Amino acid sequence: MKTPLSWLAAVVAALVLAPAKPLAKAEKKPNIIFFLSDDHRWDRLSSAGHPFLKTPTLDRLAKEGVRFSNMFVTTSICAASRATILTGLHERTHQFTFRTRPIDSRFSQASYPVLLRKAGYKTGFIGKFGVNVLQQDREAMFDSFQPIGRAPFFKKQPDGSLRHESELAGDRVIEFIDQHKGSGPFCLSVSFNAAHAEDGDKRPGIGHFPWPKAVDGLYEDVPIKAPRLSDPKIFESHPEFMKKSMNRIRFFWRWDTPEKYATNLRAYYRMITGIDGVIGRVAKHLEKAGVADNTIIIFSGDNGYYEGQRGFAGKWSHYEESLRVPLIIYDPRADKNRRGKVVKPMALNTDIAPTILGYAGVKLPGHYQGRSLRPIMSGEKPKDWRRDTFCEHLMENATIPKWEGVRSRRYVYARYFQQKPQYEYLHDLTEDPDQLKNLADDPEYAKVLKRMRKRCDELRDEYGGEYDPSLVAKYVAEQQRKRAEAQANRKAAQQNKKQQK
Repeated sequence: MKTPLSWLAAVVAALVLAPAKPLAKAEKKPNIIFFLSDDHRWDRLSSAGHPFLKTPTLDRLAKEGVRFSNMFVTTSICAASRATILTGLHERTHQFTFRTRPIDSRFSQASYPVLLRKAGYKTGFIGKFGVNVLQQDREAMFDSFQPIGRAPFFKKQPDGSLRHESELAGDRVIEFIDQHKGSGPFCLSVSFNAAHAEDGDKRPGIGHFPWPKAVDGLYEDVPIKAPRLSDPKIFESHPEFMKKSMNRIRFFWRWDTPEKYATNLRAYYRMITGIDGVIGRVAKHLEKAGVADNTIIIFSGDNGYYEGQRGFAGKWSHYEESLRVPLIIYDPRADKNRRGKVVKPMALNTDIAPTILGYAGVKLPGHYQGRSLRPIMSGEKPKDWRRDTFCEHLMENATIPKWEGVRSRRYVYARYFQQKPQYEYLHDLTEDPDQLKNLADDPEYAKVLKRMRKRCDELRDEYGGEYDPSLVAKYVAEQQRKRAEAQANRKAAQQNKKQQK
């Protein structure tokens, strides 16, 4: 992937702007808490129309804030998406996902937490970090860094009791608030492991989707219907490489029988309601701590999720279930006439960092590819707002086909570029919102296809150029060599000890 020299110059110029300077001194800087859920698609909220899923806290934040109904991730997998959230860049540019090098320091040092610290914010992180950065870069990001993993979700406490990861995250958020209230503005990033499945435990229910005890029994009396788009004909209409992909492999982990589907779906929804409960506890503590009226709360998901739709599980691919996620922004300082809005302009995970910096009054680096959502929050309708976005998935995994494409207001174009021959999708969301028809070979859509191909090329080249698999191959070979050397050194050391005895 090639990076234009002019673009690199913008990166360097951005990095020398230290310390970061506030844009305005007139208003008090707000505190910001950014909550991120895992494997959570856009319509899995009561306020987004779900018939029985309980999310009262998020619904209240939406009612008193703004919900973005067209929020998308540019890569649907946790590692790349979280890197995008930190850096404001597409995967094609930051080049980070699983099995790649750490995020380049040029980008880490221009991430939103680094710039906020330079502007006088206390910054913290709690939960699933999900990305790999150099130690000095991570130390530059956060005053407080408290990672919490899953496997298992329930952590043994000093008194011998077990506490769920989501609830532990809430405990630590409250501790952070108490520590930093009254000592200047803070920005806390809280990244839940929930509602990600426990992949290593495939027992339906509490094994695969472990929920907090606070939601025991929830949804047990709710009849669970078969998922939408579950007609076998829909799955069978896919090309062979999709039918053999990770989307299908993991379907058999969690959704392949009615009993397993019902048990796992209830458990998965309990995890989401558990997250909602933790956010509610934090919101109450903000009131108790006297900082609620100056604390912005942002909630989103790292990627979407298939619950058996199309015969799939997981995320990764180009359909709406995979790419579309929730986004709620609650600003307690906003005018009452801006509360309870549902807005339609396309928002992206590249916009999270610019939005957080915008609220903090920090100048955005010139190389950021996202935009602050503050104008839309204020009711503005920018004439130059995006009408489409580039999406992709570049992880090196034989069971996850790589693809790149464009999602516009009306059309979705995706090309699985490593297939022989390359395989293309074209969907018309106006005529076919469920994306059941592939129009790539339809003569009536030939001009649309040509236009979308061209747009995909333009955006791909703007963000870094054609995918270069050698970048990952070289890194993997380097890591294998280092592991082999380390193992040889350990064996040599053990032999020396034996000889000395």
